[in-house]
Amino acid sequence: MNKLLNDKKTAIIGAGPVGLTMARLLQQAGAEVTVYERDKTPEARIWGGTLDLHKDSGQQALKKAGLLEKYYEESIPMGIVIADKEGNILKSVEIKPENRWDNPEINRNVLRKILLESLEKNTVHWDRKLTGLQAGHKKWNLKFENGYSETADFVIVANGGQSKVRKYMTDSLIEETGTFILQGDIHQPEISCPEFFRLCGGKRLMTSHNGNLFIANPMNNGSLTYGIIFKNPEESREDIKIKESNLEETAAFLSARLHDWGRIYHQLFHATTFFAGLPTRKIPINAPWKDSRPLPITLIGDAAHLMPPFAGQGVNIGLIDALNLSENLINGSCKTIEDAVYDYEKKMFIYAKKAQSESGKNEMEMRNPDFSFAALMYHSS
Repeated sequence: MNKLLNDKKTAIIGAGPVGLTMARLLQQAGAEVTVYERDKTPEARIWGGTLDLHKDSGQQALKKAGLLEKYYEESIPMGIVIADKEGNILKSVEIKPENRWDNPEINRNVLRKILLESLEKNTVHWDRKLTGLQAGHKKWNLKFENGYSETADFVIVANGGQSKVRKYMTDSLIEETGTFILQGDIHQPEISCPEFFRLCGGKRLMTSHNGNLFIANPMNNGSLTYGIIFKNPEESREDIKIKESNLEETAAFLSARLHDWGRIYHQLFHATTFFAGLPTRKIPINAPWKDSRPLPITLIGDAAHLMPPFAGQGVNIGLIDALNLSENLINGSCKTIEDAVYDYEKKMFIYAKKAQSESGKNEMEMRNPDFSFAALMYHSS
C-alpha cells in the first residue's frame, strides 16, 4: 500500500454502488476502511430501477475491483421494444453477441450483494445515519443517530444528492430540473399483468406520447419495474399522494393523466403493488469547490454531481470517481491525501460536467411533446 493511507482510518459515508466500490478498491491496497450506511440491514430494499454499467466507465471500475465477471454472471443483457400508446410494437432491437456485455442490466440489491461479499467482514456498519461531522484535533468526529460516534482521518462522502455534509466542499444547492418521475413495481408480473409482460418479451419497453415517457423493465429480480416521466405536474405533491397506502389514488392519477393511452397500460397501473415518485434534481458543478478544508474530505457519486437520469450516466460517473480517487491514493503519484483529492476533483469537474450537460440536454428533448423513442432509435441505428 502507498504510504498516504498507512495508519490512516478512512470513513466512507454511504453503502451504495459507488461507496462500496470505493471501499473495495482501497481494501485491495491494504487500507483501513469503514463504510457507514443508514439502511438498517444489508437486505433493505433499494428503491429504483435496474442499473446498467457502461463498458467504458462503470465496468472499468468493477474490472479494477476484480468483480467484472461476477457482474456479467448476475446481470441481464436486454434488448429494447418501442411501442405506441396503444401497445402496438413499432420497433424491436435484439441483443447481438458482439454487444451482449456493453451495458447489461442489474438489480440494485444484487449489485450491493456482489460488492458486500467482496469486502472484509464488518467493513459496513449498518443503521448509521450521519447527523453531523466536525473537525477535531487531526481527526474528523462523525455523529450518527442513536448516539453513535466515530472518528476518522479521511472522509469520503458517497451518500447521495441529499448529503448533509456537502458544505465542507461547496455551497452549491440542489436544484429541481422540472421533471417528475413516478415509479411502479409489480411482483410476479407474469401473473399480475400477463398481457403487458408478454408484450415486453423479455426486453425493456419504451413508449413516448405528447411529452409523457414510459419505460419498463420486466426482469428486475422477480418484479416488473416501470417509470413514467413527465413535466412537473400542476397538482401539488400532496395532491398526487405518492404513498404505498394510496395505490388506487395513484393509479387513478396516472389513468387520468394518460387517459388516451391504451387499455394495456391502464391495467398495468391498477396491478401495481408499490408506487414512489420524485422530482428530478441536479447539483450544479460550475463553481470550484473550496480549497480550505480543516481535514481531508471529498465527495464522490451523486453527493458530488447529482444529475437527472436521462443519459444513463449517474452511477457510471460515480464509479469513475471511485476509480480515479482510489488510484490517486494508492499508486504513489501524489505526495499527500490532499494532493490526491485535489487531482481527482480537478478531473471530475471536467467529465462530470460534460455528463450533467448531456443529461440536461436529453431531458429537455424528451419533454418535448414531439419526442419519439421510435425516431430516436431509427436515427441511432
